[in-house]
Amino acid sequence: MHLDDGQSLQIEYARVWIPDPEEVWKSAELLKDYKPGDKVLQLRLEEGKDLEYCLDPKTKELPPLRNPDILVGENDLTALSYLHEPAVLHNLKVRFIDSKLIYTYCGIVLVAINPYEQLPIYGEDIINAYSGQNMGDMDPHIFAVAEEAYKQMARDERNQSIIVSGESGAGKTVSAKYAMRYFATVSGSASEANVEEKVLASNPIMESIGNAKTTRNDNSSRFGKYIEIGFDKRYRIIGANMRTYLLEKSRVVFQAEEERNYHIFYQLCASAALPEFKTLRLGNANYFHYTKQGGSPVIDGVDDAKEMVNTRQACTLLGISDSYQMGIFRILAGILHLGNVEFASRDSDSCTVPPKHEPLTIFCDLMGVEYEEMAHWLCHRKLATATETYIKPISKLHAINARDALAKHIYANLFNWIVDHVNKALHATVKQHSFIGVLDIYGFETFEINSFEQFCINYANEKLQQQFNMHVFKLEQEEYMKEQIPWTLIDFYDNQPCINLIEAKMGVLDLLDEECKMPKGSDDSWAQKLYNTHLNKCALFEKPRLSNKAFIIKHFADKVEYQCEGFLEKNKDTVYEEQIKVLKSSKFKLLPELFQDEEKVLSPTSATPSGRVPLSRTAVKPAKARPGQASKEHKKTVGHQFRNSLHLLMETLNATTPHYVRCIKPNDFKFPFTFDEKRAVQQLRACGVLETIRISAAGFPSRWTYQEFFSRYRVLMKQRDVLGDRKQTCKNVLEKLIKDKDKYQFGKTKIFFRAGQVAYLEKIRADKLRAACIRIQKTIRGWLMRKKYMRMRKAAITIQRHVRGYQARCYAKFLRRTRAAITIQKFQRMYVVRKRYQCMRATTIALQALLRGYMVRNKYQMMLREHKTIIIQKHVRGWLARVHYRRTLKAIVYLQCCYRRMMAKRELKKLKIEARSVERYKKLHIGLENKIMQLQRKIDEQNKEYKSLLEKMSNLEITYSTETEKLRNDVERLRMSEEEAKNATNRVISLQEEIAKLRKELHQTQSEKKTIEEWADKYKHDTEQLVSELKEQNTLLKTEKEELNRRIHDQAREITESMERKLVEETKQLELDLNDERLRYQNLLNEFSRLEERYDDLKDEMNLMVSIPKPGHKRTDSTHSSNESEYTFSSEITEAEDLPVRMEEPSEKKAPLDMSLFLKLQKRVTELEQEKQSLQNELDRKEEQALRAKAKEEERPPIRGAELEYESLKRQELESENKKLKNELNELQKALTETRAPEVTAPGAPAYRVLLDQLTSVSEELEVRKEEVLILRSQLVSQKEAIQPKNTMTDATLLLEDVQKMKDKGEIAQAYIGLKETNRLLESQLQSQKKSHENELESLRGEIQSLKEENNRQQQLLAQNLQLPPEARIEASLQHEITRLTNENLDLMEQLEKQDKTVRKLKKQLKVFAKKIGELEVGQMENISPGQIIDEPIRPVNIPRKEKDFQGMLEYKKEDEQKLVKNLILELKPRGVAVNLIPGLPAYILFMCVRHADYLNDDQKVRSLLTSTINGIKKVLKKRGDDFETVSFWLSNTCRFLHCLKQYSGEEGFMKHNTPRQNEHCLTNFDLAEYRQVLSDLAIQIYQQLVRVLENILQPMIVSGMLEHETIQGVSGVKPTGLRKRTSSIADEGTYTLDSIIRQLNSFHSVMCQHGMDPELIKQVVKQMFYIIGAVTLNNLLLRKDMCSWSKGMQIRYNVSQLEEWLRDKNLMNSGAKETLEPLIQAAQLLQVKKKTDEDAEAICSMCNALTTAQIVKVLNLYTPVNEFEERVLVSFIRTIQVRLRDRKDSPQLLMDAKHIFPVTFPFNPSSLALETIQIPASLGLGFISRV
Repeated sequence: MHLDDGQSLQIEYARVWIPDPEEVWKSAELLKDYKPGDKVLQLRLEEGKDLEYCLDPKTKELPPLRNPDILVGENDLTALSYLHEPAVLHNLKVRFIDSKLIYTYCGIVLVAINPYEQLPIYGEDIINAYSGQNMGDMDPHIFAVAEEAYKQMARDERNQSIIVSGESGAGKTVSAKYAMRYFATVSGSASEANVEEKVLASNPIMESIGNAKTTRNDNSSRFGKYIEIGFDKRYRIIGANMRTYLLEKSRVVFQAEEERNYHIFYQLCASAALPEFKTLRLGNANYFHYTKQGGSPVIDGVDDAKEMVNTRQACTLLGISDSYQMGIFRILAGILHLGNVEFASRDSDSCTVPPKHEPLTIFCDLMGVEYEEMAHWLCHRKLATATETYIKPISKLHAINARDALAKHIYANLFNWIVDHVNKALHATVKQHSFIGVLDIYGFETFEINSFEQFCINYANEKLQQQFNMHVFKLEQEEYMKEQIPWTLIDFYDNQPCINLIEAKMGVLDLLDEECKMPKGSDDSWAQKLYNTHLNKCALFEKPRLSNKAFIIKHFADKVEYQCEGFLEKNKDTVYEEQIKVLKSSKFKLLPELFQDEEKVLSPTSATPSGRVPLSRTAVKPAKARPGQASKEHKKTVGHQFRNSLHLLMETLNATTPHYVRCIKPNDFKFPFTFDEKRAVQQLRACGVLETIRISAAGFPSRWTYQEFFSRYRVLMKQRDVLGDRKQTCKNVLEKLIKDKDKYQFGKTKIFFRAGQVAYLEKIRADKLRAACIRIQKTIRGWLMRKKYMRMRKAAITIQRHVRGYQARCYAKFLRRTRAAITIQKFQRMYVVRKRYQCMRATTIALQALLRGYMVRNKYQMMLREHKTIIIQKHVRGWLARVHYRRTLKAIVYLQCCYRRMMAKRELKKLKIEARSVERYKKLHIGLENKIMQLQRKIDEQNKEYKSLLEKMSNLEITYSTETEKLRNDVERLRMSEEEAKNATNRVISLQEEIAKLRKELHQTQSEKKTIEEWADKYKHDTEQLVSELKEQNTLLKTEKEELNRRIHDQAREITESMERKLVEETKQLELDLNDERLRYQNLLNEFSRLEERYDDLKDEMNLMVSIPKPGHKRTDSTHSSNESEYTFSSEITEAEDLPVRMEEPSEKKAPLDMSLFLKLQKRVTELEQEKQSLQNELDRKEEQALRAKAKEEERPPIRGAELEYESLKRQELESENKKLKNELNELQKALTETRAPEVTAPGAPAYRVLLDQLTSVSEELEVRKEEVLILRSQLVSQKEAIQPKNTMTDATLLLEDVQKMKDKGEIAQAYIGLKETNRLLESQLQSQKKSHENELESLRGEIQSLKEENNRQQQLLAQNLQLPPEARIEASLQHEITRLTNENLDLMEQLEKQDKTVRKLKKQLKVFAKKIGELEVGQMENISPGQIIDEPIRPVNIPRKEKDFQGMLEYKKEDEQKLVKNLILELKPRGVAVNLIPGLPAYILFMCVRHADYLNDDQKVRSLLTSTINGIKKVLKKRGDDFETVSFWLSNTCRFLHCLKQYSGEEGFMKHNTPRQNEHCLTNFDLAEYRQVLSDLAIQIYQQLVRVLENILQPMIVSGMLEHETIQGVSGVKPTGLRKRTSSIADEGTYTLDSIIRQLNSFHSVMCQHGMDPELIKQVVKQMFYIIGAVTLNNLLLRKDMCSWSKGMQIRYNVSQLEEWLRDKNLMNSGAKETLEPLIQAAQLLQVKKKTDEDAEAICSMCNALTTAQIVKVLNLYTPVNEFEERVLVSFIRTIQVRLRDRKDSPQLLMDAKHIFPVTFPFNPSSLALETIQIPASLGLGFISRV
């Protein structure tokens, strides 16, 4: 599309492409409108530079227009509005560089660009994502092409081909390999031979022998190959076949610089040290001439030794034995040694091999040929003329060429031999129904020097391009025809002239073959023939100006100059026949085998015996055609063979539906994701992509359905233009929009547009939207401005009001303040004046007071001084007076003393003298007489006083005694006081002494104190200095301490946090490990169930095979059940899997019969015969019952005689049965007595007596039963007597007739059968009683045996004790006796308890049986007289008694077990049960039956019932496993059954929530923990099957409902699409929507709730459903570029919110289902968030924590704007995201595992339902079981 194609687009700012020598095409922008006639365009390049672009004056062709940005990066190049080379190149570059997308559609072609990097887009999850999808619904991928081919093969039943082409290094081999891997993964194989693995295993072999390192590719295929993968009728791989083309043999002997030989040689050299390769005498690759020429023997990242191991493993897998492998390696090693053979020139025309030349010796040893012969013929050749044959030596150069030719020939034959053996290994063993061919062939090549190989390659590409053009043309024509639009011939490049130039008569190949036949033909002569034949006659053939040995051919892609040198030699493929003969005579068996094949080569156009084409095109030719052999040898040249092979290939391709993959090499340096525009456009021109574009552009490349066109361009229509008919509406609108009707055509379902018209419509739409946006913006902006003005005006008024009010308030406040200020001033002034006055007054008074006080004080002081002076004077004067007085007095006294002493001395002298005289004595006696008289008087007076005193004394003696005591006490006290005083005095003295000492010490201390104070001052100064220093250190230490404390605290916090994190991580890891282990276990269960189903299928096939000769009887599932446990199938599975059942090929040869297999089958037939016999007996019994029932319906009510006979027979039967039972009981008692007799003295004798008493009581109970039966019989007799016959006739004849009728054989038989049935029931019940007694007898015998053993043990102990000393013996015996007695007592107590329980249980059973007998008797009486029962009132009385005594058990007969399983499991309809009955009723019924079997202590019955139940559930799930209701129903009932087994198991952990009544119902005899595990495994299998069922139901809805359907209409825009139409987002009638998904979820939820499924289990199912929805939606989002847009993100978030609303409505938000949608939610948010700045990148990294790095980058790469207003994500932003997420450790996997099933758990959920209240509805057909 150019500017002149649409005048409306010739405007300013239009963007165009202009040629550029560096970038091929550059983008520019028009600076002014183009006007017709302008010679120059004013342009501006993207970098801002202005440019004048001159138009071609001849063509005046304008530059091509650039597509709108919205279309850049499209999945399909044909969706581009402008289809031309720059648009294609730019679109591929944007996808490859910016979006990292290597695949792009170009119509029917898949363009694949080699990324030179491993991409995670080829895993099995990607294969599963593409499997079953439409090609246009997913992003371009090699898997999409493979799926399309596979689907068309199955749908159209037509063979398919995938043609992969491209340059060397473009990725052809890898693409072909991935296509084959897809087929192998999707289809599987039809047998157990792993054909798909063999097909894939052929790749390493072919790569090792056919691939080599080139300058362009490390693993370049140096040959073409076409692999046909065969499929059977079920489209499973059964085999493959490979054809190869044009192996590059020259590489064996020559490699260019930086290239290698074929990989296999380097693999051999790398493995030379292996023991088995020692004989090959290999070494380093640099040692051999054929492997060292390129100088690059090692490929980075490739381990040749490892590759050798892979190659050998692949050979082994394909059936090439070790001996053959070693033979191949011997030949390859011989080729290497042959390359080291050197020649020595003897002269210019001859040469020789050095004697005993080591390389040649090794070559001959390896090849098994003679050294002399080989050395001779390497230096000579044989020439034959018409008359003679002679040997001619050859020059050294010719010898080297001959050596290299021989090496090439050997390698080519070995290559063909390996290909042939690979084909044999891949050959299908059954008939091939269809195939898919994968053609991996070289693309167009042009080098500096082009030779014969490039000529053949380009010739093949011419043929393929012609086929491709015709196919594209045909598809276009079919599309136009289908849509019924006028067909106009599209002119496209036809390369038939070029093909004719090459292959027609007298063409290049024909002339080359003719020249090869000429005796003296040469390259120069052939070139001259070419010039003479085609120069100036064919426009496609040219001659170079400066060369006479080259020619130029104009191919469809480019001109190529071919050098003629070497053409003839390569075409003839010359090798000397004599050398070949030497090799044929080799003793090495494999070598002649290589050359035998070429003798049998057929013509390439004929078929081989196997129906396949020949695999070799490099047959050996003689050196020159000899005249004598011209008629014998017609060996084809290489060119001729290649032409024939190519024709055959074209026939094959034309017979198939082709699919094209074009591989592009983005650069020559193998840099990852680097795009070289020049190289890319060169390959695009060469591979036909641009031709496809040109053909599409020539017609109507843009195609829209009417609905899509209406949805996209509805904005261009007015309301009146919209009609009910969408087609007519679109027609009317287009006629208005596009005036030229040739620019579009209306088909049946689509509108076809010429190139550029969609861009024109997009421009009109964009202009309309822009104008609408401007109008909306104008209105919105006006509304916003008006709203802003009104808001501002309102605000201004409000502000004014508030300001004015504020001002008024301020003025009023000012007035108030002024008035207040005046008042304040008044009072203030008054206060100040008053204050001043008071201050002055106070000051004055204070001054006065101070002054006066001062004066008074002065006066007072003066007076005081005077007074004190007077006092002082007084005292002084007094003191002086006293001192004077005392001194005077002292002097006077002294004088008196001195005088008196003198006078005394004188008197003394006188007295001494008188004493010596008589007179003195007389004087003295006179004085004495007077005194005596006085004394006498005094005595008398004293006597009187004495008497009075005596009286007083008597009175006072009393007081004296008291006073004495007091005084004595006082004296004592005084003494004590005196002592204390003395002590105190002593203390005082001591204290005074101490005081004196202390004073002395004080003086010393004071002196010391002074010194100390001086020292203290100094010390204080030093201490203060030290303290300051210490304080500083302390502060430092404190800071350090705080720092250390802080660090310790931080470390402790970090350690705590790390420990907590580690604990949380370990907890999470343990939970993950637990879930993984649980998931692994459940996956193993899933695999086990799959194998079990497979076993059942094989078993059914075997049964079918066995039953083929016997068509008379067909066994149905309802009458078959197996008692085998699900864990007993392993051996049978092994046997069944080994049976090669091949039903599809009856004409195939039968294998020899395996006797062991025959015996197994014979045994199985016998078992089936026995089963058939038992089923036949069962059928007969059923027929008898049916006949009996029919007879009972037809027979009349019997009369009295029949009743009497019936009752007599019944009485006899009952009596016989009772006698029989009594005899059995007597025998049992007798046996017990006999058993007990030898052990009467044993310690256990009391237990036996107790048991005998119990058995006696049981026999008494039976006697009572017998009496009850007799009473019952008497009641029956009384009933019969009370019956009043309806007919009163008693005529004897009638009676005799009735008796005769009764005696009829049929009626008697029927009556007898009825009696027998009743007696059988009684007998079975009594037989069970007998069996229980026998069991007890066995237990008693076991106890006797144990007692015997105990006795023996005690005897041994006694013997041991006898050997001890007497004291020790006594003590030991006492100890043993005490121990024995204790153990005996304990054992006896346990036995008594057990027997008590047994007796109670037997009594209960007897009561139950008695009730049953009564019920049966009543039932028989009803049958006898249905309308005339006397004791009708008895039955209502008995009903409450039965209800009260129900134990919550159900009783059934052993033979009714299969009927129970059939009615309750196999034929039960879940819907009726779920709607009408209580949830889990079948589980309750089954558990109640198990309880009864446990009550009877019948382990066989319990085991049989549980096994039948499990097998029945499996059978019904296998039969109706696709029905969600059935699977949900049995999952619910299995879980309920499991919960019942836990709830009533008797384990304390499960009995917490039970009622006392429920605890009574616990199982008493059996521990069913193992069966609980089996049921848990069964529940897991049912859950997984449920998940698969709902996944199959939801799968088709998810993508359509969650992604494609527009839930919010009008948000998503429909972009123009290409040839690969996608699923429309417009909701048609058959399209699933979100409402469909929610309705389905509601259906699932309601069904599960109706079935009573556990709430926790429902949550797990819902979580799994939501995970499937989220995973499938996200996976499709990651694989669909068209879905990654802002609007689609909004749609997804809305859809997710609807699902969350559903969860809230169902109260399931805590189920974890919402969390499973988190990756999808984050992906939707990622589509909507801003993606520009670093802050956006940080926000994305923190937000998308549930997405992996690969998923985030993938979404960003895929993000595509739907409208022009959106912006693309910059590559730099994606790089920023990758850098930020570099440290995140997550899975590199791109897609979520949609098949992942979360491990399921079954939390214990006890039932509150009482078992005894459960009623069994008649609709279940379980009348044969009864409540107990």
